[in-house]
Amino acid sequence: MSWFARWRRDRILRRHLVPPDAFRSTVGRLPILHGLTPDELRRLRESASLLLHDKTFSAAGGAEVDDVVQLAIAVQACLLTLNLAEDSYRGWNEIILYPDEFLRPREEMDEAGVVHHTRDILAGESWHGGPLVLSLADVEASGQADGFNVVLHEFAHKLDMLNGDANGFPPLHRGMSATAWAHDFGSAYEDFCARVDAGEDTALDPYASSAPAEFFAVLTEAFFETPQLLHAEYPAVYAQLKLFYRQHPLARLGGGA
Repeated sequence: MSWFARWRRDRILRRHLVPPDAFRSTVGRLPILHGLTPDELRRLRESASLLLHDKTFSAAGGAEVDDVVQLAIAVQACLLTLNLAEDSYRGWNEIILYPDEFLRPREEMDEAGVVHHTRDILAGESWHGGPLVLSLADVEASGQADGFNVVLHEFAHKLDMLNGDANGFPPLHRGMSATAWAHDFGSAYEDFCARVDAGEDTALDPYASSAPAEFFAVLTEAFFETPQLLHAEYPAVYAQLKLFYRQHPLARLGGGA
């Protein structure tokens, strides 16, 4: 970090550090943050403060966006990057919030060349180089250690996009093996898709079978929300995510391994 970056960081934290009571209250409402050490909580508070300063929160569709929901989003987003570079969410500025799930128009051309117009119902969306969009209702349901977390899901896409379009292959750290990542994620993805196609009622969200990028995002949710489940289903993927995020939620949340 350059001297200017350090000066800017320190200046922001002096002026805009999240108040301790607000931070403690938010952490208390989010079970996925329980078990963090005092040092981790200190760094999480600082990272969340920087994200709140650097990103613009915009309301859409009549959403009411207050400091409480902004902080809930920031601390969960920064849980992903707790042991990563603080500029991991670089290259974009805006977080757009809808009150509930929202519609996105979509065009698809079939094999006969006919263009079909449809509308997807979404809880969140991430655009490469553009804003991140979230449903407030789904934000409020996130972080409860039950496997669902739209914040982690969409911010995982942003990490995936650091080296191009989201494809389930984010930039790996030095010492991580791209071959091992491709093998472990590829094998698990093929197995999961086969199980979904066979009609199995999977413990992990079947939406993960829709694309490798969604597989990475959904399994990121599981890694932090239900690490016991992910470790039991796909231990090799859990190990890769442990290396990538430099965290071990299974141990932190009392699951052993």
